[in-house]
Amino acid sequence: MKNLVILSILFFGYVATAQDISDHAIGLRLGGNNGFGTEISYQLGLSDTNRLELDLGWKDSDEFDAYKLTGLYQWVWNIDGGFNWYAGAGGGFGSWNSNRGATNDGFYAFVAGDVGIEYDFDFPLLLSLDFRPEIGFVKGFNNDLDFDLALGIRYQF
Repeated sequence: MKNLVILSILFFGYVATAQDISDHAIGLRLGGNNGFGTEISYQLGLSDTNRLELDLGWKDSDEFDAYKLTGLYQWVWNIDGGFNWYAGAGGGFGSWNSNRGATNDGFYAFVAGDVGIEYDFDFPLLLSLDFRPEIGFVKGFNNDLDFDLALGIRYQF
């Protein structure tokens, strides 16, 4: 047991080494959760290992118009060089309007998790691939578990 504790401390000490998280990053998150597709994404560096991510997604279709705003707090760990992995949690809210004359318009809220990998290039480009499960709370539009896999392309400044 003592060896396991020492090994755990060494492992987390290695994984939690500081990396250079940019102060700001803005770009697109290209995914397919619940039909939203592309989201405008902004990341704000809070420390060497933490950041806040805000994503705004919208959809304009024949069936419905909708938007959602997602906020996530993320922890970032360096794997090697510019290659990192991250995990986070948060939530958001959104609205939808039916274009078919139905009366099921409204607002919804959700909680979300996030886990992904990213590569921070030597020039101001950040590429990421993440998985985001979301659980919605309003019956009718987003009231179940959705899984979102997305590619992120962001400019860092």
